[in-house]
Amino acid sequence: MSGVWVFKSNGVVQRESGDGASRRKVLVHTPTNKVVTSYDMLERLLKELGWERYLDDPYMLQFHKRSSVHLISLPREFNRFGSVHMYDIVVKNRNMFEVRDV
Repeated sequence: MSGVWVFKSNGVVQRESGDGASRRKVLVHTPTNKVVTSYDMLERLLKELGWERYLDDPYMLQFHKRSSVHLISLPREFNRFGSVHMYDIVVKNRNMFEVRDV
């Protein structure tokens, strides 16, 4: 929740949200500069980086890398895929993905 406190001439203080507060975020595969638009696409990209599907959970998709202790957990429905999940992927795959405002 970001914004700026504005002091009005009538003495009222109000918080106004900044331009970036309502922007939608997308996950971008940086080597190809393509926006990830589905879990099929994301799974293909993660497999190329050595990630494997982990367990078959009815509520989430999980990926792990045998060479690390990292685990990526995502909601089953792509429309619930949010910025927290995107940043988790970015942190665990340095220089391969980035989150951008649209």
